[in-house]
Amino acid sequence: MATTIEYLLFRLVGWLARLMPYGAARRIGHALGLGVLYLTGYRKRVTLDNLTRAFPDASPPWVRNVMRGAYRNYGSAIVEMFWAGGRSAETLKAKVHLRNPEVLHDALRRNAGLILMSAHFGSWEFMLNGLRLHIPARFAAIVQRQRNERIDAFIDEQRRRFDVETIAMGPSVREVLRALQEKKAVVILGDQSGPRESVFIPFFGRPSATHRGAAAFALRTGAPIVMVLLVRQPDGTHEAVFEEVPTHGLSGGREEQVTQLTARHAAVLEKHIRLHPDHWLWMHKRWKHKPAQEEEHAGAAAHGAQVRA
Repeated sequence: MATTIEYLLFRLVGWLARLMPYGAARRIGHALGLGVLYLTGYRKRVTLDNLTRAFPDASPPWVRNVMRGAYRNYGSAIVEMFWAGGRSAETLKAKVHLRNPEVLHDALRRNAGLILMSAHFGSWEFMLNGLRLHIPARFAAIVQRQRNERIDAFIDEQRRRFDVETIAMGPSVREVLRALQEKKAVVILGDQSGPRESVFIPFFGRPSATHRGAAAFALRTGAPIVMVLLVRQPDGTHEAVFEEVPTHGLSGGREEQVTQLTARHAAVLEKHIRLHPDHWLWMHKRWKHKPAQEEEHAGAAAHGAQVRA
């Protein structure tokens, strides 16, 4: 029963968002995000801690301003996802402009498939179809399935509207390799925390458990990795910015190379987040895992404290 109510509320919000003009939808999104921040306090402490650690020299007013911007962006991204679901290809395409498409076209000309790295940055759900309509390549996207199956099916339907294949995150290695062998552009949002057994990469000055899949796929297939992020513009449109992640000069065995390439794409993402810090999902627990040696040290310190007590 609870899942049915959740689904009906989800569809109601989607229906209302589709009735709105685009500008109104964005303003409602801003209000929704700030409402989450100030009325519920959802992950406010996590957000402030992440921002303070990432920008240790920033003033408290600057940190609070970026936090508000991040919540506004989060609300807008959700409402824009609903709004986009009922729009035509022409309407969606007009909302996205490519800043430096030559980077993308150069990668596509190699005919080795393409890994499009992205993040929960700007309007990430809007990006998938808005970008797909500009690019002469077939798309596949690795997605996180939702617990509510009916909501998941609805979101998946929206993502597939313009011939985008979706691949469930998890045991999907064969599907991703097949998509790259078919010369598809595989979209991966690689900014969230990986599991405890992931490779730990410096990210904003702290070791961060990071998914290694993109680097492993690139090294195995020869597919280039291109970071793509949507930057919000004052007129309400989105500008897609591309940057290829360099693969030259990798050293050591395959595992060492995977680690090095993972660190490189994490560094590219960090650079763009620093340029537009209010675009990223700072409320995510990106640093919830610690390297094994740090956890052992913390455990030993805690045990010592208990013994002394």
